[in-house]
Amino acid sequence: MARYVFITGGVVSSLGKGIASAALAALLQARGYRVRLRKLDPYLNVDPGTMSPYQHGECFVTDDGAETDLDLGHYERFTGRSANRMDNITTGRIYQDIIAKERRGDFLGATVQVIPHVTDAIKQFVLDGNDDYDFVLCEIGGTVGDIEALPFFEAIRQLANDLPRGHAVFIHLTLMPYIPSAGELKTKPTQHSVSALRQIGIQPDLLLVRADRPIPSEERRKLSLFCNVRPSAVIQALDVSNIYDVPIAYHQEGLDEEVLAAFGITDAPMPDLTRWHDIGRAISGHEGEVTIAIVGKYTGLKDAYKSLVEALHHGGIANTVKVNLEWIEAESLETGDPRARLDWVDGVLVPGGFGKRGSEGMIAAAGFARQHKVPFLGICFGMQLATIEAVRNLVGLTDAGSSEFGETREPVVGLMTEWVKGNQLERRGAGDDLGGTMRLGAYPAMLQRGSRIAGIYGATEIMERHRHRYEININYAQKLEQHGLRFAGLSPDGLLPETMELEGHPWFIGVQYHPELKSRPFAPHPLFAAFIAAAVEQSRLV
Repeated sequence: MARYVFITGGVVSSLGKGIASAALAALLQARGYRVRLRKLDPYLNVDPGTMSPYQHGECFVTDDGAETDLDLGHYERFTGRSANRMDNITTGRIYQDIIAKERRGDFLGATVQVIPHVTDAIKQFVLDGNDDYDFVLCEIGGTVGDIEALPFFEAIRQLANDLPRGHAVFIHLTLMPYIPSAGELKTKPTQHSVSALRQIGIQPDLLLVRADRPIPSEERRKLSLFCNVRPSAVIQALDVSNIYDVPIAYHQEGLDEEVLAAFGITDAPMPDLTRWHDIGRAISGHEGEVTIAIVGKYTGLKDAYKSLVEALHHGGIANTVKVNLEWIEAESLETGDPRARLDWVDGVLVPGGFGKRGSEGMIAAAGFARQHKVPFLGICFGMQLATIEAVRNLVGLTDAGSSEFGETREPVVGLMTEWVKGNQLERRGAGDDLGGTMRLGAYPAMLQRGSRIAGIYGATEIMERHRHRYEININYAQKLEQHGLRFAGLSPDGLLPETMELEGHPWFIGVQYHPELKSRPFAPHPLFAAFIAAAVEQSRLV
């Protein structure tokens, strides 16, 4: 039977519960255990699909088409296990299901309440589908004290009593701030956070304490005393140089050992952390540097591009170089010469996005990379805008645009109204709800033999994850091919362009899907490895 670890947070948000959960999972995996990670999000949205990246950061998409929290990206990258829609639940989705049942009469006239109906739904979600796992790690979003999180805290409190004795462990992640004027790390915020958790009925078994400097033994003793945890279970979580150092750092502090001890497991095999040490050496022992310009719409919040950033660093690992990122707000390129911002970079990347704002700046960035032979990667929206740029400036159709931005005489990009998913025809309309109505999840693409992209993948058929509502119009393919730009990858029915590449250019590729979602430190995505390799070559020419 699976054992359950519940990870909660306190004091402030954004302390790194997702990284902590993923790192602990990696440590348990390194000991030979089968581990599953799940995220419980208290917000009322059904999923983050309609939320602004500035509100919630990246929306991570799984193979089965779920729009989920960005922490699932950390889970995948640290464990190598692909997540699915049953690894993330929100208050909105729970209430949606409960209200649908109530309308059908499934509750047989009962008064529907938070306890037991909502808490039972949460517990059922946590318990479902875990027969093949030794440990299930459940991260609860937000912080203790949030009103919207109360049903989740109550549900996991109940679960600890429902499960056999010794099958549930609680980890509480908190912050120990340093007060310069006092010259001290302060324990009081953690004490208050644990007090709030205990008022709910949850006594943490371990404290994972974030701090920017080593925690003195006296402060650890104080936390142990006032928070009612064993001294050895007060684990300091210090800042590290990169996130892939976290598993080793936590192991050195004894996190995995304490978790196993809390379960009464004393004969666990020692973890094999060889590959984590290898990654650390690869990151710190780089042989050069390249600079990639990310020309995007949400550069004010780097978490909006979390998987993209990690995939670029994975490409650096594959090429033993450090990847420096130059963040450029797309609107800043809409006036003036883009060379002032881009002339010195080794590669240009235009990522995904929605809406007209900044689109002309992204088009200008694609044009600069095309004209000046700078390696270019356009992802989803980036591929669409690079195609519009080519139609305008290579084909000569200056009115080329996207119907996403309004009426256009040359709709190079238009709204998808139907497409094939598996054996079914999916249909959408302009007036449909926004949530969950895009082309989502893994779809196949057929790559032309002899194309650059087929060479990068080493295959002519691939599966990649999508998240978009608009599609490039295949009717412009012939005109573009006359100028050296071809759609080398298509959907199996030949109707939807999946990739584009420019002949005669050192490295100019666009993809309609999101390859960053499948990149992992131990298996860098081939597109990012090839893109960074091209950037390395570019850096030698400068």
